[in-house]
Amino acid sequence: MLFIQKKPKPKISASRRLYLKTKILKKASTLLEEEKKEKVIERERILSERLPPLQLSGLSLQDLQTLCKELHRKIDGVDDDRYTVASKVAKNEKEVADLSHKIFELKGKMKRPNLKRVRVSAEAMLGALLGSRHKESIDFKANLKTVKKEEEKREDTDWRKNVDAMSGMEGRKKMFAGT
Repeated sequence: MLFIQKKPKPKISASRRLYLKTKILKKASTLLEEEKKEKVIERERILSERLPPLQLSGLSLQDLQTLCKELHRKIDGVDDDRYTVASKVAKNEKEVADLSHKIFELKGKMKRPNLKRVRVSAEAMLGALLGSRHKESIDFKANLKTVKKEEEKREDTDWRKNVDAMSGMEGRKKMFAGT
């Protein structure tokens, strides 16, 4: 005899669960908004530290040119750093993907991909199998035997003649005579 156990009733009601869920979602949305504001403030603070405001008024042409050269040099340095960081990240991501693939193989849960049918000619198949040894073309169809179908002999009878022959008593006699 099988006894089916009933699932225990939840300790809180559905309306209470819904109320708590909405409260949690509201709190999470306010926390997200605060976090976005903090990120904007932090970004502005970091930019103000790294890039002091430019004082361009009262500079001579020579001073402006040296300032531009210095800014270009700093931009190149930052760009080089960005490139090295991006290449390191790409290398690490590739390494992580390779390692996860190895782990997946070690577990032995490989999935076979769905293969598609590909039409390959006999020439291409021989070329793939034999490689460079395959030089001349082989005509497989020439070696096949030809089979001629015998045409069924059909009597070309006119349906009108058949109707005339079957009409009347003579046609009925022929029908019964055959049986």
